[in-house]
Amino acid sequence: MKRKEIIQALIATKQAEIPFSVNTRELKLPLQVEKIITIPGVRRCGKSSLMMLAINELIAKGVDKKKILWLGFDDERLYDMTTSELDEVITAYSEMFPDIPIREVYMFFDEIQIIEKWELFVLRLYKSYCKNIYISGSNAFLLSGELSSALRGWPIEYNAYPLSFKEFCNFKKVDFASYTENGKAKIKKNFGEFNNRGGFPEIVLTKENSLKDTKLQGYFNTMLFRDLVEHYKISNPEIARYFIKRIMANIGSPTSILKIYRDIKSQGHAVGKEMLYELSEHICSIFMFFKIPRYARSLIKEENSLHKYYCIDNGLRNSVIIPQNDDNGKLLENSVFLYLKRNCSPTDKIYYYSGKNECDFVMQNRDKISSLIQVTWDMHTESTRNRELNGILEASKITGCKNLTIVTNDDEEIIKINNLDINVVPAWKWLLRK
Repeated sequence: MKRKEIIQALIATKQAEIPFSVNTRELKLPLQVEKIITIPGVRRCGKSSLMMLAINELIAKGVDKKKILWLGFDDERLYDMTTSELDEVITAYSEMFPDIPIREVYMFFDEIQIIEKWELFVLRLYKSYCKNIYISGSNAFLLSGELSSALRGWPIEYNAYPLSFKEFCNFKKVDFASYTENGKAKIKKNFGEFNNRGGFPEIVLTKENSLKDTKLQGYFNTMLFRDLVEHYKISNPEIARYFIKRIMANIGSPTSILKIYRDIKSQGHAVGKEMLYELSEHICSIFMFFKIPRYARSLIKEENSLHKYYCIDNGLRNSVIIPQNDDNGKLLENSVFLYLKRNCSPTDKIYYYSGKNECDFVMQNRDKISSLIQVTWDMHTESTRNRELNGILEASKITGCKNLTIVTNDDEEIIKINNLDINVVPAWKWLLRK
């Protein structure tokens, strides 16, 4: 079969599947904005599903499915295509539907990064023929800031994440609006699973726990070797693996890259300090981790502070490192961070506060601190209660913020102190809020 015929067969096969059977997500891609829409995000988080949902919406609005051009470049018959040969995609489609102008077509390219210099084709296509182009893919090039440079500032990015807790409940068909005793019990049970197993869609829909771990370990190895080692040409994968595990073990705490460097050196391994600092940036570029700085009124102090790191998914972390004694609190804090991150506006920033006491999250919108959030598994002991209250009260005094929340596993109350109301709320309820 000739290449053009293969492309036509792939286009026809995908059109036959429309409308797609796919679970809804909170994030919706824009329609008819005449921009290149890119969907960066960690592997397996549902980027292709977001494009399918956009297609379903187009069809619901009356767009003829013949105007949908979906091509997945992960078909082995397309692996050896060159940039110049990508023009065959347009030729193949035009021969299938000669009466449809290319400018009216909605183009969805999945895993196009497999083709070398694909971005030149997309730019030419956008400037000369079609204004409705959607791109998703799984390698580091599509996950990092390199993409905007390659497309010269044309794309609009819609970051994709694993499932939120609300989406998790939808996938599990749990009525999260039911606050009856039975309803609350189901929500709490599912939150426990969400907090430990994470939100990768395929994992959520997998029933066997042992199979979940196997799949998650596969995700991790692919991210490690293909997105990190191959893309950034890292010469020692085992040092990278060890480094990632150290970051995972320390989520939610200020992390010293210098200390990890000294530990690796003390074990007799040859490693460069700068290499580890670069690695700390790379693991964020591929969306395996996010980092936040310490809150400071001085930009210099902020830049020089130790960063806290958070993992893209609790299940991914739990499949890679040995469980620790304080995991419940760390995982809860990671879940809270992911909620904050996915709901940030472009003008929002997330910090942590550290002075005499500590506060987990300082939320800033433009030049104003909008909220302070403390996370703890429970407040049952006096020492824990005092620690969490002292931290959030000190941060309130320093920042002037009076919007104070303590997120716990299941405690709920309003604490009135120093003319302030501190809202203590269960995570399962807080994560389901609008």
